[in-house]
Amino acid sequence: MNNKIEELSTILKNSNNIVFFGGAGMPTESGIPDFRSSNGLFNEKLNLTFTPEQLVSHSFYMRYPEEFFNFYKAKLIYPNAKPNPGHIALAKLEKIGKLKAIVTQNIDGLHQTAGSKNVFELHGSICRNYCVKCHEFYDENFILESMGVPTCTKCGGSVKPDVVLYEEGLDDNVIRGAVSAIANADTLIIGGTSLVVYPAAGLINYFRGNNLILINKSETTADKKANLVIRDNIGKVLSSAVELL
Repeated sequence: MNNKIEELSTILKNSNNIVFFGGAGMPTESGIPDFRSSNGLFNEKLNLTFTPEQLVSHSFYMRYPEEFFNFYKAKLIYPNAKPNPGHIALAKLEKIGKLKAIVTQNIDGLHQTAGSKNVFELHGSICRNYCVKCHEFYDENFILESMGVPTCTKCGGSVKPDVVLYEEGLDDNVIRGAVSAIANADTLIIGGTSLVVYPAAGLINYFRGNNLILINKSETTADKKANLVIRDNIGKVLSSAVELL
């Protein structure tokens, strides 16, 4: 494993336009459960009438808003979560000018908390919430502290999380920015994702650079294309590799 981390560090040293594409395996090391693993949210025995996918769908939000927010606040917001060594390592890479962008499927906002600036959040963020009528902004604490359905203090409209729910499309501007970043990268690091969630996973097909790195505990569909595959905790791998720079 040390040899692979040294190889990764060498690639990082020789790269000038790195992009990181991350999934749910990234925040699990910060105590946030993923969705699809054996211990993930979608495999919990919740004793609910609806599946987790249904509970975070647009139609459920519209039809049963109070039940939606009960589930959303209990299962998707983790106010005590902190950036882990992987988040911090990526922020360091950006600060020294090597990492140009992060493309993430996560909604936790931890990359920004760690100090990363150029982050494309494909599925939105729990940190942003807007009134559907007047577009007044609210943070996640407002959602957590609201009783029932959060309502705007200015106009009384419903406050909706800026999170892409099932049945909703991804933001066109975010997609364009992510595609441009990936297409122009000389090194693409894919970490903490099984690459099964589309259309997000399809964005890696725009990569035309020299170095494709896979850091994930399980096999992915892109492993055979990768120059380097590391099966370990992403936080440990990234922080170790960056420390060697």
